[in-house]
Amino acid sequence: MNAMHRRLCRSERWAERMHGQVMPWALADLDLGGDVLEIGPGYGVTTRWLVERTGSLTAVEVDPRLATALDRDMAGRVQVHTADGARLPFRDASFDVVVCFTVLHHVPSPAHQDKVFAEAARVLRPGGVFAGSDSVRSLRFRLLHVGDTMVVVDPATMPDRLRDAGFLDASAEAGERSFRFRAGR
Repeated sequence: MNAMHRRLCRSERWAERMHGQVMPWALADLDLGGDVLEIGPGYGVTTRWLVERTGSLTAVEVDPRLATALDRDMAGRVQVHTADGARLPFRDASFDVVVCFTVLHHVPSPAHQDKVFAEAARVLRPGGVFAGSDSVRSLRFRLLHVGDTMVVVDPATMPDRLRDAGFLDASAEAGERSFRFRAGR
């Protein structure tokens, strides 16, 4: 991520938006009381919100520096693993819920995104839910990602992509600046 993007993702303003708007919207009516996996926590803004609402939280971050910092910041409250969301280091049917927030557009290709979806399906228990959100394309979004990986997910294609990965009852809904998705296993 470029310097401007890194600064935004660590900011209190970003945390307020995620905690006050995006996450409650994306996870509305979802029971987080069981074993929850977060893919791509980055600087931990979403993790800090989730840890207060989950039974047991595990996070997988591909960047070793961010994973180490998150592990230190969470002080044993979250199990943090350094791994790619497309190759999760967990047994089949390990989690009740898998979530990810504003990370999919950082995955380097649609094919790699589809592997993340398939891995999320693999590690979910029967009856489990994969949910989250990502940003929609805009000029502001593009400018924020100059020099970054930016593979925008089209919300209209998301349900079919999730079903192709093994999910049932997949849906996606676009908002003003982001979209939310949900799919059951």
